Amino acid sequence: MVYWLFLAPLVAGLVAMLSPWRPAVAWLGATSALVVLVLGVGLAVRVEHSGPIGSGVLRVDALAAFLVIVIGAVSLLATVRSVSYLSNEVQAGHSTLRHAALYSTLVQGFIAAMVLAVVANNLGVLWVAIEATTVVTTFLVGHHRTPAALEASWKYIIICSVGIAVAFLGTTVLYLAGVHAHVANPLDFTSLAAHAALLNAPVVRLAFTLIVFGYGTKAGLVPLFSWLPDAHGQAPAPVSALMSGVLLSVALSAILRLRVIAVSTLGPTFPRVLLLAIGIATLVVAAVMLLAQRDLKRLLAYSSMEHMGIMTVAAGVGGPLALSGVLLHILGHGLVKGVLFLDAGEVLRLEGTTRIARLGGLLARRPALGAILAIGLAGLLGLPPFSIFVSELTMLRAEAGAGLWWVAAVVLGVLAIILAAILAHGRTMLLGPSEQSTRSPVSLVAPLGVALGAAVWFGLVAWPLAHLLSLAAGIVA
Repeated sequence: MVYWLFLAPLVAGLVAMLSPWRPAVAWLGATSALVVLVLGVGLAVRVEHSGPIGSGVLRVDALAAFLVIVIGAVSLLATVRSVSYLSNEVQAGHSTLRHAALYSTLVQGFIAAMVLAVVANNLGVLWVAIEATTVVTTFLVGHHRTPAALEASWKYIIICSVGIAVAFLGTTVLYLAGVHAHVANPLDFTSLAAHAALLNAPVVRLAFTLIVFGYGTKAGLVPLFSWLPDAHGQAPAPVSALMSGVLLSVALSAILRLRVIAVSTLGPTFPRVLLLAIGIATLVVAAVMLLAQRDLKRLLAYSSMEHMGIMTVAAGVGGPLALSGVLLHILGHGLVKGVLFLDAGEVLRLEGTTRIARLGGLLARRPALGAILAIGLAGLLGLPPFSIFVSELTMLRAEAGAGLWWVAAVVLGVLAIILAAILAHGRTMLLGPSEQSTRSPVSLVAPLGVALGAAVWFGLVAWPLAHLLSLAAGIVA
C-alpha cells in the first residue's frame, strides 16, 4: 500500500507524458489522486489498529497517514478541476496539447513528491522530496509563460533554493550530531528521536535553527516568504490550490517532526521561543499585507501566510492539545483554501481579472461563484461552524492553558485586524448591483460545495478523525 502512494501518481504522470493530451488523460490524473486518498484512509485504519507501518527509509505512522489523507483530498479537488481548466486553455489557444500534457505530468510528480515527503523516515529522503517539489512547481508556476509568470517562477526557485540549501545545511549538522553520538542510523527520524538525549545540545540548537528557517521558507514563514504572493498569484488555479492547500503544510510537518528531536535534546524553551518569534512575525506581516491587497489571488496567498503563522505559534507552545489543533487546522485550511483558489481561477477566466476593485457585484452577477467565495471567506476567517473555528479555538485554549496569555492575546489581536481586512475586501468584491446574472455549471459548483461541506462537517463532528488526530498529535507533541 505504501508504494502505491507513489506509483499511482507516477504512472498517471507517465501516461500523460507519453500520450497526446485529452480529457481522458486528465481524468486519469484525478483517478490517481483518488487512489492516494483511498490508500491514505486505508493506511490510517491500519495504523490506528496495528501501529506504524514500515521501517527504515519509509514509515507510515498516524501523522503520515493523516497528511496523506489531506494531500489526497486536496489533490482530488485540484485534479478534478484541472480537467476543465486544461480543456478551456486548449480551446482558447492559451495552451497547446503538448503543454497541457506537460502540466498533467508535472502535477502528478508534484503529488508524488509531497507524499514521499510525509512518509519519509529519513532526513535525506525528506530533503530530496521537498527539493523535488520546488523543481516541479517552478515549471508549474511559469505555466502561462507570460513575463509576470516567468518572473514569479524565477523568484520562487531562487528564494526557495536558498531556503532548501539552508535546510540541507541544518540536516547535515544534525547528521553529524548523530554520528558524534554514535547513533546507528543518524539520518533516521526514529533513531535520532530515541537517542536525542545523547546529542550535543549546541549542535542540535544550530541544526534546528537552520532547519526551521530552511523549511520555513517553503512554508511561507518570515523572513523568506516573498516568493509566496507572486507564485500563488501567477500559478494556474489548481496549482495554487495544491501549493497553498498542502505544500505549505508538508513543509511545516517537517519542522514539527524535527521539533520532537530538538525538544528532547534541548528542552522546550529554545524551540518554543524560536517558533513563537517566527510565527508571530509571520502573522503580523501577513496582517499588514492583507490590509493593502488589491488582488484576490494575492489576498489568498497572504492569508495562507497568516494560517501558517497561527500553526507555527501553536507548534511553539507544544503539547497534545495545541498539536491536535494544528493538525485539524491543516485539514480545514487545505480544503477551504483549495476551494477559494479554484473559485478565483474560474472568476479570472470569466471576468478576465482578479483585481478586487473590478469584481464588484460578483454575488449578483455570478451567484454560484460569489456564494462559494463568500462561504469560503467565512470559513477562512474561522467563523463557526467551519473546522477552522474549532482548530483556532483549540490552539488558543492550548496557549492559555500553557500560561502564555500574552501569546493568545497577540494572536487574537492580529486575527481581528485580518478579519476587518478580509471583510472589507469581501464586501467590495461581492456586493453591488449587476445588470445580469449568469449561472455556473454544476460540474464546477458540486466539487467545491462538497469540499466546503467537508470543512463544515469536521467542525461539527469529530468522527472519523478524532482518534487519528489524537495519535498523530501524540507523535509530535
